[in-house]
Amino acid sequence: MKNWLLFGLCGLIWGSSFLLIKIGVSELSAFSLVSGRLTFASIAFAIVLVALRKPFPRDRKTLFYLALVGIMNTAIPFVLITSGEQTIDSGLASVLNATVPLFSIGIAHWALHDDKIHGGKLLGLITGFVGIVLLASRSVDPNHPNPLSGQLAVLVAAIFYAMSAVIIRKQLRHLDPVVTAGGSMFVGATSVVLITLLFERPLPDIAALSLQVKLAVIFLGIVNTFVANSIYFGLISSWGASRTTMVTYLVPPTGLLLGAIFNAEPLDWRLLVGAILIVGGVALANFWRPKAKALDLLEIPPAGEGAL
Repeated sequence: MKNWLLFGLCGLIWGSSFLLIKIGVSELSAFSLVSGRLTFASIAFAIVLVALRKPFPRDRKTLFYLALVGIMNTAIPFVLITSGEQTIDSGLASVLNATVPLFSIGIAHWALHDDKIHGGKLLGLITGFVGIVLLASRSVDPNHPNPLSGQLAVLVAAIFYAMSAVIIRKQLRHLDPVVTAGGSMFVGATSVVLITLLFERPLPDIAALSLQVKLAVIFLGIVNTFVANSIYFGLISSWGASRTTMVTYLVPPTGLLLGAIFNAEPLDWRLLVGAILIVGGVALANFWRPKAKALDLLEIPPAGEGAL
């Protein structure tokens, strides 16, 4: 029962990330919001790594790929998703972010010798793609002002998450997952904060921000990034990767529901059917497979919504 409660809590936390981002961008730029979020998350991870005395890698190859993952799996997708939510609904962003496993399938087919596309994966890809097209078609409807530019930003973020999953699986599997998450988080935070300090003018006046926005940034960093990942890693240890990664399916419906309730975001048949097709495509790709092959790219935990 405890694990099921933690499972549901993790899905709720990650699903709420998109609503919190929407609240944050009402007063902050994408870079400022991500800088604050990653700073809080990095401090929390640093405390845990020091407290647990986790050994940090020293060889150049591992450090290079850890830094690369920090840029590709944290800095870039966090900024892209946050930028996208400046113009599109939070619920729609949560659905588009659920395409990460579908992109992972295609990238893994070319990059990994032991994770090729089979019939179930191909059908899942096609189903998910139809869902994406259906969602994109809403942008031509004046009643649903969700421009393609914002949707593309979230989809590109999903591609970066997918590429990072392959890199983690291929180059960083020997590391403790907490070290991978914490190290990459620190790199991502450093890069985004530096860019924000160098190029953003004027810098946000923290004192002038509303309490709602301040709480959104703090929650995104501490709860939605640090706590959710900690719960996720704990479930992997007790349940195993395959079962735990099913939390991915809770994120879109949670994001849609919270966006509709707290932000009055419209729900229409194209959004709901598109969400079902994308989540269904992911399910087809991961549960319908040849019996001889049990490998699953979703052993790699999503970062932030990826499962940000």
